[in-house]
Amino acid sequence: MLYAVICRDKPGQLQTRLDTRAAHLAYIEETGIVAMAGPFLEDGQMCGSLVILDADSLDAAKAWAAGDPYAHAGLFESVSVQEWKKVIG
Repeated sequence: MLYAVICRDKPGQLQTRLDTRAAHLAYIEETGIVAMAGPFLEDGQMCGSLVILDADSLDAAKAWAAGDPYAHAGLFESVSVQEWKKVIG
C-alpha cells in the first residue's frame, strides 16, 4: 500500500535540514520503501518534505517516518502519515 508522509519544517531550521540531508538520503536508499520523495519549497528554500512510501501497513509507514534522520534531528514542526491512492501518473 502507498502512504504519504507530509512533513513541515520548524521555522528557521534550514541549516538543520542541510546538515542532516546526507543521512536522510542514505536512510531512503537503505530502507528501500520510498516510491518518490522531494522537498516542499517556499521562496526557493526547502521547508518540508513529501515522501510516498510503499509499505506493508500504516504502522510500518509511521515507523519509517519516526526513524528518518530528519525526525531524529528535530527538524519537523508537524508530520502526517496517511494512506494514499495513486490515480494519475
